[in-house]
Amino acid sequence: MTERDTLEIGLLQAELKWREPGANRDHLQGLLDGAGSHLDVAILPETFTTGFLGDPGETEGMDGETVAWMKTMAADYDCVLAGSAVIGTPEGRFNRFLWVEPDGGLVFYDKRHLFAFAGEHKRYRAGNDRVVLQYRGWRVMPQICYDLRFPVWCRSRSDYDLCIFVANWPSPRVDAWSTLLKARAIENQCYVAGVNRVGVDGKGNRYPGQSVLHDAVGAELARLDDQEGVARAEISLAQLRATRSELPFLADADAFELNG
Repeated sequence: MTERDTLEIGLLQAELKWREPGANRDHLQGLLDGAGSHLDVAILPETFTTGFLGDPGETEGMDGETVAWMKTMAADYDCVLAGSAVIGTPEGRFNRFLWVEPDGGLVFYDKRHLFAFAGEHKRYRAGNDRVVLQYRGWRVMPQICYDLRFPVWCRSRSDYDLCIFVANWPSPRVDAWSTLLKARAIENQCYVAGVNRVGVDGKGNRYPGQSVLHDAVGAELARLDDQEGVARAEISLAQLRATRSELPFLADADAFELNG
């Protein structure tokens, strides 16, 4: 696939309905319709079909309606569609980040850090694989919500350009969300996109939005406050490479290995 210096990124911040996959898909399509001009990558929140821990006992698989819908949307809008959904497999259920390309190509990442504070670890299996995908010359690392709190897992090995966090991050801890997203961009000298939801879920938890896109020095390129909407900005490989060349901090990073 031909390298693209720039990508137009869209952050789709939505109020999700509790346990209503079809209604959520329709609603997100409406937001995508209203996004304006063409996007290269449209990012949806975590568990965008059900809300966090809102999935019913029976969970759809990779051959289910949500993956099929994402493939249709990616083809129809000629953009990557990315977000997480609960996916059932023979090995168990996963909170799975789905990256669906316009030609039907699909890459996934299973959430590594399950939010035990809310019992997520009792509902799903944790993923073990750190994923860096390739798209039009860009190296992209997908992450999900609670992963944001673990900088070693997120740490660049000079192997990615854009890190994407999708989340259902609640209002009481919004300062941590905003602070850590900016920190991940600065410490890894990369673009960081964070997409959160808004509204109240079926358990009464409130969500503040605050979706944002940072550049490699932590500057904000796009931001949403506490309302639904689509924020967009262009990111550039040439600009990223220039920043890393002028400020070669990654060369001094500590070497490490992950165990377990």
